[in-house]
Formats: sequence, C-alpha cells, structure tokens
Amino acid sequence: MFSSRSGAPAPFYEKVKQVISDNIAAGVWRPHDRIPSEAELVAQFGFSRMTVNRALRELTDEGLLVRLQGVGTFVAEPKGQSALFEIHSIADEIASRQHTHRCEVLMLEETRADANQATALGVAEGTRIYHSLMVHYENDIPVQIEDRCVNAEVVPAYLQQDYTATTPHAYLSLIAPLTEGEHIVEAVKATAEECRLLHIHEHEPCLRILRRTWSTSHIVSHARLLFPGARYRLQGHFTS
Repeated sequence: MFSSRSGAPAPFYEKVKQVISDNIAAGVWRPHDRIPSEAELVAQFGFSRMTVNRALRELTDEGLLVRLQGVGTFVAEPKGQSALFEIHSIADEIASRQHTHRCEVLMLEETRADANQATALGVAEGTRIYHSLMVHYENDIPVQIEDRCVNAEVVPAYLQQDYTATTPHAYLSLIAPLTEGEHIVEAVKATAEECRLLHIHEHEPCLRILRRTWSTSHIVSHARLLFPGARYRLQGHFTS
C-alpha cells in the first residue's frame, strides 16, 4: 500500500518511482543494468504511458537513472566527483573508482587563435596554436567533452600523441609541469551537438569547467570541460 506523507494515497507515478527505487536499493537492478522499457512498465503496473514516463523522467532528474535516446533506460552509476581545488586526469579519477576509461578523439589540429582563444592563452590573435576535441567515457558511458586549446610554443609535440592511450592532462603535466591553475565553474545548457555526444536530452542540465593551467610564467592550455549534470558532481575541500 503506497501513501504520501499526509496519509493520502500517493499519485500513480510515485508508486512507479517507489518500486523502481526499491529495486535499485535492494540490488535487483545494479549500476548500468537496463531496466524494463516504458511499454513493459505500463504492462506491469497497468498505468498510462504518461504516468510511467513521468516516473522515469523524475528518477532521471534525481540521478537514479540514465536514459539514452534510442537505447533504453539504465541504472545510474553513483556520481563521480572531482576535487575543485586539485587538477587530476579524468582517466585517473575513473580508474580510482575501478572503472574503465576510454577516449574518442574527434579533432586534433593546428589552427590560428581567434580572439577568444588568444585571450585565454595569453597570446596574440592569429598565433599558431593546437586544438583538440574529445569525449571521455566511463564504462562506455560518455561523462565528459574536453575541448582544449594548447600553446604550440610551449608544447610543440602535442599533436603527435596518442590520446586513446594517454590523456592531454597526463601528457601536458609531463612536458610542462603545472605551477598554477584556474577554474571557472558554470551551470549551462548543452548545444544540440553536445547533447548528441553525451547521449542526453536537450533539457538536461550540464556542468562546465573552464580550466587554464600555467607552467612557470606561460599559460599552457585552456580547456572547456562539459559534464552531464546527472552523472557528475564537483567537490572541494579547503582549510583556513
């Protein structure tokens, strides 16, 4: 028997949410397991498709489920977290959770800095720079789009690296050791293309980190890191 806190019967969609949540808590469905489809849940509960859809949508917003367009609905992995005042490789973060990281490189090119890129890297507009775009996956689920510009004078061999075997962060830390970093954190709405790459719906919130790193007096790179809000959280710790 389902009831609300006031003792009144709970709405039908809340009943669906409760059963799904209980199954996840009990380990019936584990992280990355695919749960029954909307049609199967409609048949199981005898409720309307609209009711079941609302339950799944709210559980997705709450971070318990992940819905991949054209694929299905899956139990979400407990959110990863990153230290706000430390800079780590995403591959190391994923490995620390005993999960598998892989990277898909979408762009790796030499270009000329536009006004925004020049400002971010502290160089003149039109300066030769390197630009990379890649998607990082955790257990084959996309968790980050990394859009990075690199100072070509500081890291001349950036384009020659295999970023399916290492990460830009790991390589840059080796060639130009970090001496200073800057984070700007924003809540944003992803573009249609970013939604496609992250396998999220267009209205799902995202977390964006704008990160600049220095080695001695030079800005080494500026990265735009985009995370699906339902799959990631940022944590910081500091003392006074």
